Amino acid sequence: MATSFEYKVVELREGMVGGKMSGDKLERILNEHADDGWQLKAITAVEVKGRIGPGGVDGVLVTFERPRG
Repeated sequence: MATSFEYKVVELREGMVGGKMSGDKLERILNEHADDGWQLKAITAVEVKGRIGPGGVDGVLVTFERPRG
């Protein structure tokens, strides 16, 4: 039987990780999710729509996966 997976996508904006993307803060977020059994699947750079105005801010989508069960 094939293993079934579940996925989680976390959106991080520059402001959420301290202005510029911080390797230390991203590492902390990755380790927190790893403690819950999530494995990094992908990091994708995106322009995240801001709360005010038509523009966006730089950010990343961090995708995790783990076996269901």
